[in-house]
Amino acid sequence: MAQIPLLQTLRTAFHQFRYSISYVDALPQLTFLGLLVGLGTGCIIIVFRLCIEIPLGYFLPGGVDNFEALPQQSRVALIFGGASVLYVLLKIAGKNDQVSVSHVLDRLHNHQGHMPSRNWLMQFFGGIASIISGQSVGREGPAVHLGAGAASRISRWLRLPNNSRFTLMGCGVAAAIAASFDTPMAGVLFAMEVILMEYTIVGFVPVILASVTGAALSQAVFKDSTPLLSNRQGELQSLMELPYIVGVGLLLACLAACFIAINLRFIKLNHWPLSLRLTLAAGLTSAFAWHLPEVMGLGYDTLNAAVVGELSARTLLAVAIAKLVLTAAVIGLGVPGGIIGPTLVIGACVGGCLGFIAQHLYANPTFDPSFYVIIGMTGMMAAVLNAPMAALVAVLELSYNPHMIFPSMLVIVIACVGTRHLFKFEGLFLEQLRQSGRQLEFRPAQQALKNTGIANIMATHLVYTHRQVDYEQAKLLLVNKPEWLVLDFNEKGTRDKIALNPADLATYLQDAPVEVLSLAEDIDLLAIPGRRLVLSPIHETANLWEALEALRNTNAEALYVARINNPLGASIRGIVTEQSINNFYQV
Repeated sequence: MAQIPLLQTLRTAFHQFRYSISYVDALPQLTFLGLLVGLGTGCIIIVFRLCIEIPLGYFLPGGVDNFEALPQQSRVALIFGGASVLYVLLKIAGKNDQVSVSHVLDRLHNHQGHMPSRNWLMQFFGGIASIISGQSVGREGPAVHLGAGAASRISRWLRLPNNSRFTLMGCGVAAAIAASFDTPMAGVLFAMEVILMEYTIVGFVPVILASVTGAALSQAVFKDSTPLLSNRQGELQSLMELPYIVGVGLLLACLAACFIAINLRFIKLNHWPLSLRLTLAAGLTSAFAWHLPEVMGLGYDTLNAAVVGELSARTLLAVAIAKLVLTAAVIGLGVPGGIIGPTLVIGACVGGCLGFIAQHLYANPTFDPSFYVIIGMTGMMAAVLNAPMAALVAVLELSYNPHMIFPSMLVIVIACVGTRHLFKFEGLFLEQLRQSGRQLEFRPAQQALKNTGIANIMATHLVYTHRQVDYEQAKLLLVNKPEWLVLDFNEKGTRDKIALNPADLATYLQDAPVEVLSLAEDIDLLAIPGRRLVLSPIHETANLWEALEALRNTNAEALYVARINNPLGASIRGIVTEQSINNFYQV
């Protein structure tokens, strides 16, 4: 028997916790939830990586990315076998076959962060099949999707307000990137810069904790598994190389624009049958891999070889061109996978080639091969993703070389400005959304309203009453100075909720008719002069943007906030008017 009051206490405490998250200053609550999301996402990414690395380590001799050791026929068979598996998975997914980071952006900003479960599962198994079969894709794209999906599922399981889902999905993405690359700082900046597209203290702190949690779990399982294993200390030897570095940035801008343009061109083929698109992707991959197996898989072994200077200029150039064309094409054709890893490999190979050229242009050039490799990685990632800070921090975390800050920043500025203003591309993900007709709106007022729960402004001091009351009952309604009087109104089989301004009732009572004062006649609250609002329901997890949209779409005068378990019943948590929303942001 003692357990029942305890359960009720816990249920009440949790309800109050969930209710408090609606407020703009719910930093402690969001930080705790960020920790939960980081733990959940970290575990999912660990399982995801193990499902990739264990099979690859079993049948690839010499390492999990050593597709070069396979015979040519085996590579082709593996690629087409993986395409067959992807066909089955995508057919099962049906309409939920969207797997790109742009899909995450669309669901977060246009659909209140609701991620379909079937789509989420498709990304998990589809990403595994793509990478194991040697497709030229990275694992961070699926990881971003899995992190955002995990946060969305946790939010729905706990029935959290929708405004919290925005921050928590950022936590999931940060933890996913951190667990994939062992780069917690880059995970935070990628989430804020690319996914959330805003910087706030309330957002930063939970995202940081989630990112650190994801990285810690990954390190505990995989130890030192970052792509750049060598602690290279290359640095700029002479300021005379700065004009050359500016040229490097311009070249990377051109290559990033080519990558985006090729990807958008192949996305236009999405009206083709799925079998034809996957066959084309497998055919392209096989054609390149037959002569250049370095394009298969994640390519981190090639990246490491470029960092330490083990590859010739001809090999570096061939891998860069092939990887650029192939990755952009297969991603556009619908193969699940990421682009961050491939863009790092492309940038590394381009930078390695430019390092060889620098040796012939300058009498005393920067001799460490990692110098131009690293600035190539930085510029390429920044320009393709339109994420300068995330790219800079990611490469610094991977290289552990503070001497790269100045030249990397210069390359990033040139590459990003060139991509945006010379080629009019605002980053791959936004261009994908624009081509598909899905636009993201980032008006300050809209973002502020989406980040705020409806509990911030709803009037909760309510008094419930019948339509007909006598004079004494009417006076009792006003004793506690309520914000609204709520009554039900039945007419022709319908049942509407009406809100009456208490001040109007008070004014009426001051000059009430004799019949009312003598209690000989009841007061009809629907007949007295005053401001009455017909109420429409909205769920208590809604944010202020949803409330504003509901008011405008339904032409309602006000909304009553219903409890989750009883959206159309008599239980009302509060009342929201359009004026209160406008006053909140002064719009």
